[in-house]
Amino acid sequence: MSELRWNPQLADWVITATHRQDRTFLPPRDFCPLCPTRPGHPPTEIDRSDFQIAVFENRFPSLQRRPPEPAVTGTALTPVAPAVGTCEVVVYTAPHDAALASADLDHLRRLIAVWAHRTLELGARPEIACVFVFENRGEAIGVTLDHPHGQIYAYPHLPEILRREADNGRAHRSAHHSCLWCDLATEELADGRRIVVASETWVATVPFFARWPYEVHLTPTRHVGWLHELSAEEADGLARILKAILLKYDALFGFPLPYVMAIHQRPTDGDDHAAYHLHFEFYPPNRTEAKLKYLAGSEAGAGAFINDTLPEETAARLRALEPLDLAALR
Repeated sequence: MSELRWNPQLADWVITATHRQDRTFLPPRDFCPLCPTRPGHPPTEIDRSDFQIAVFENRFPSLQRRPPEPAVTGTALTPVAPAVGTCEVVVYTAPHDAALASADLDHLRRLIAVWAHRTLELGARPEIACVFVFENRGEAIGVTLDHPHGQIYAYPHLPEILRREADNGRAHRSAHHSCLWCDLATEELADGRRIVVASETWVATVPFFARWPYEVHLTPTRHVGWLHELSAEEADGLARILKAILLKYDALFGFPLPYVMAIHQRPTDGDDHAAYHLHFEFYPPNRTEAKLKYLAGSEAGAGAFINDTLPEETAARLRALEPLDLAALR
């Protein structure tokens, strides 16, 4: 059962998806459903012996193209709606033990093209309000499959954070006649202390307002809203800066760093979102090599994040790690 339940306190929808309790949880390597199907082994989600990148609908989706009717009847105060939408899985590589950080630039450019294509196709559906591409990496984040993969959720509404970003971007443009994210990038480049790595087409920063100790945002220097709007040069720049950040993360503490990668793109609900600016946000939970940041009372109960580190210091630490030269990446 999956359905949308309205939270009038926050003016946002909550997705209930009870069938996800039964989803596969960290299976043994030989029974990984994201590996290629091999002779003599059980079939997997991918019915071929090899692939570069695979995309398919999630077997345990929170949102469905043809969702069931809600299990309960809502009220005027707390309405309920079918959980219409789509949840897709993007498997990055065929090898089980590979990592996105070790992929070459050609493979990363191919993955960016896949993200762009799925955004364009899913966002064209009239019931879809936004397409959200993301990756959960590492057991500390709560992944249920450790084969390298990401996900794509096509929502019928704008979730709270994306809605607030869209509203604030529109308000900033109305007040200042400029893009909020362009202005942020300009200020970060002028200051320099929170820059991790930058090129002509992209800038990576630990933002001034970072909530997570090693949070990093990637922003294109040109005002674009969707991945499919990127030029070939910008897509190449994204592949390079993405690889650089992933390599720095894995070098930070000497192990594959867990993180959430969230790709924020312009909504597709038909409203005027010309002010919205494509950007990536990374949230690693580690505050030290052995300590995690948890969402406790202030964060979970009030939504007020407390960062135990200074963005200027964490940016300097990431900046000093290899790789330093984007042009040298292959």
